[in-house]
Amino acid sequence: MKSDADHLPERNQTELDHIQRILLDEFAAAIATATKPHKRNGKVYKIILFGSYARDDWVDEPENGYQSDYDLLVVVSHGDLTEIADYWYVAEDRILRDPTIARPVNIIVHSLEEVNQALSRGEYFWVDIARDGIALYDLPCHTLVTPKPLTPADAYAMAQGYFEEWAKTAANFRSLSETALRQGMLKEAAFLLHQATERLYICFLLVQTLYFPRSHNIKFLRSLAEDKEPRLVEAWSRLDKIDRRRFELLKRAYVEARYSPSYAITVDDLEALAGSVERLRATVETLCRERLKTLREAATAA
Repeated sequence: MKSDADHLPERNQTELDHIQRILLDEFAAAIATATKPHKRNGKVYKIILFGSYARDDWVDEPENGYQSDYDLLVVVSHGDLTEIADYWYVAEDRILRDPTIARPVNIIVHSLEEVNQALSRGEYFWVDIARDGIALYDLPCHTLVTPKPLTPADAYAMAQGYFEEWAKTAANFRSLSETALRQGMLKEAAFLLHQATERLYICFLLVQTLYFPRSHNIKFLRSLAEDKEPRLVEAWSRLDKIDRRRFELLKRAYVEARYSPSYAITVDDLEALAGSVERLRATVETLCRERLKTLREAATAA
């Protein structure tokens, strides 16, 4: 793993330094009142930049509606410290509202034990991070284990199982959304369409990387998926303000369509979003079948 971000422009390095300070400061504040020793004495072991900014292939075109996100893995000392609501929500909110941070920031939090177990299993997502990631913060004496290769047969079996499970549940939610729309239940249709979208991204990420983050934020899931496969970008138009607004409506539907009386979405919005989700479904299915074919051939040749 690399230990510097010198390949990035100075403005990006400054942003990442600022984000790192916010994460560390808010984590220290969050554990200050803890009573259990493993929480009160909790540590951040690593903050690792991964994805396009680590690989040096990011996109920065906000005027065209596309801008790569910063993807950060925070490695902590105990699994109990990974709960976003308890330890990381304030940091995420500060980062979101900070005017000096000019691009979206995605954060996943895992314990060192979780990360090393995944590396020991050879899961692709974690192997890629260990290979390409940049340690922005690294507390000494808490190393990542050397990744062990996953057997081709195991990789194929896992990916095939994930595809069958998640493609089916995504299809179920799409069907339920269509039924809700026909019945004039617009908020319910929006929530169900959100769930279909979430599951399609989960399906893709699991087949491709054997991992997905514990998040219902479809913008985050979209970012991770598109970072792996640019063909997914075509599912969602970003050129027009109305298209960006509609995706934001879909993102908000997970909470607001169920609980907020002020959430409003039109039939036109839902029909346009349903078209995008159908494009996403077709692309995810194609990509997953391509990946499964590659894994099956590798398993047969082994």
